[in-house]
Amino acid sequence: MIVDVHTHTPRYRDRVPEAAAGQVNTKWSTGKAIQMAYTWDEFNAALAPVDRAIVFNIAADPRNLYEIDEPYLVPVPAVNDETAAFINAYPEKYIGFVTVHPHDPRAIEEIERGTQDLGLKGIKLGLNYQNTDPLGPEAFHIYDYAQAHRLPILVHTGTSPVRFADVDYAHPRHLDRVAMTFPDLTVIMAHIGHPWQADCIAVIRKHPHIWADVSGSVLRMWGHYNAMRMATEWGVLDKLLFGSDFPASTPLETMERLRDVNGVIRGTALPPVPEGEIEEIIHRDSLALLGLA
Repeated sequence: MIVDVHTHTPRYRDRVPEAAAGQVNTKWSTGKAIQMAYTWDEFNAALAPVDRAIVFNIAADPRNLYEIDEPYLVPVPAVNDETAAFINAYPEKYIGFVTVHPHDPRAIEEIERGTQDLGLKGIKLGLNYQNTDPLGPEAFHIYDYAQAHRLPILVHTGTSPVRFADVDYAHPRHLDRVAMTFPDLTVIMAHIGHPWQADCIAVIRKHPHIWADVSGSVLRMWGHYNAMRMATEWGVLDKLLFGSDFPASTPLETMERLRDVNGVIRGTALPPVPEGEIEEIIHRDSLALLGLA
């Protein structure tokens, strides 16, 4: 089985409106233009190589601190209604995560609506985009609820080219204190915390319920090799989950780059990443590990 734990809900059922058709991002991946608006059919075509996938977007900041131009940021409740409509159309393949903004006074109520009424199974937070301190009381309120109700959380970790997304709020080191405070909380740290993969590895090594997905990190091959080699040396390749971050990358492209991790050291004396363990990442039963099977 191949499970993609990190994809973004398609916002358009049948066709992309003309106003959104020009949403192209050139900063997410070096030398690659990414179409940010896509239909259900386009999403399904891209996800064809995987058996199951987790889908979500990110709740916009109700405080309007900054004007962040990011298609993934959608006001509540539309963001969760869109994900629910999509996953309920394809229940055998997709699992949806609810998203809330920790500063929304109705955040817990929205999590309850998403999980009890809409059929969503976990929580997605993008605290840098949401300009929320991962160690602040608002975020801790969400972690506490998630731990009590056994809801896995996928948290953005790592940098972003979005100008007004706080970089420090996305540093993977913060999840160490979260895990010590909420030891039974299941967390996926997105993107192996790139470019702070070493810090992410230190955190997932310590905590049995903290995982990292490989999405995004594979797009920059030298950093990708170094991250995988560090994970090898620290014995945490088994804590890495397959994820594409579609549309930033497709599952097929992510698999290809994972399998070519040693390509950048070919002809050198640098130590390789075990290719058999790369295949284990691709075929890992992530849903069982996250309590979603």
